[in-house]
Amino acid sequence: MMNQQDKPLDIKVVEKWLESFFLDPLTSYLDETIFRIDLFETADEYIIEALLPKMDKCNISIKIDGENIIISSGTNSDRQQKKQRTITFPFNVTHHEVKASFNSGILEVFISKSQIYTGKSRFVPIS
Repeated sequence: MMNQQDKPLDIKVVEKWLESFFLDPLTSYLDETIFRIDLFETADEYIIEALLPKMDKCNISIKIDGENIIISSGTNSDRQQKKQRTITFPFNVTHHEVKASFNSGILEVFISKSQIYTGKSRFVPIS
């Protein structure tokens, strides 16, 4: 069941969030020092693309926690240092259906605008 906070967002709120995300100097810094991410919006979903070259799918995890999607990659070995990025959305992502795929060093996370997920904080399987 959706609560008052989870009602559809005004398009202006989402546009302002996207604009502030890309204009934030911290975003550019994290793109250079951790790993690069891009955000896209379509009519049906929000899409996060994370560039994770030389990563193995088995060393990538995606966790949803409230308004946050947390992408972790790597191991504690010398070859693949552990890295993590948190993307904070202007709404509770926990109630949205989220799918992910990884191919050729690019992780794509798809957050549905219409499909509802009834669980709590969770990890997303990567296909």
